[in-house]
Amino acid sequence: MPYGNAEVIPYERRFYAGGANSVRGWSESTLGPGVYKRIDAKRRDYNQVGDVKLDLSMEYRAKMFWVLEGAAFLDAGNIWTIRNYPEQLGGAFQPTEFLKQLAIAYGGGLRLDFSFFIFRLDVGVRLFDPVRTRREQWRIKPDSGDFAFHLAIGYPF
Repeated sequence: MPYGNAEVIPYERRFYAGGANSVRGWSESTLGPGVYKRIDAKRRDYNQVGDVKLDLSMEYRAKMFWVLEGAAFLDAGNIWTIRNYPEQLGGAFQPTEFLKQLAIAYGGGLRLDFSFFIFRLDVGVRLFDPVRTRREQWRIKPDSGDFAFHLAIGYPF
């Protein structure tokens, strides 16, 4: 919650969703808040930040050989704002709606585990996209826009 005479939380203290350490079916800062629809898919949208974040991740890792590991994962989550802001329509947290606004992604990846460094390459695929119309939310047959690739250091959680 903003304190003092502030109306909003400072930008650098707000949350983002998507990326290598969040819901991996989305690129960094391209998910949320709530069902807010991105202004332009080709440009960065500075309105895609929120005050509340929920991330759920489940990952199974299996050693393949030497330092190479494989992984399969399932992620869910989103961000929300605490107020209805006119520039973030559909982004406010509502206790009766937030479960319907959880994005779900699955995927797999490879890890190079050097015990002190973990390098990973993940491919996330959108399974449930809360921003799309009701008929298109479940992405049973994903298209090219439903994939996200992530190269990172360290485990996601």
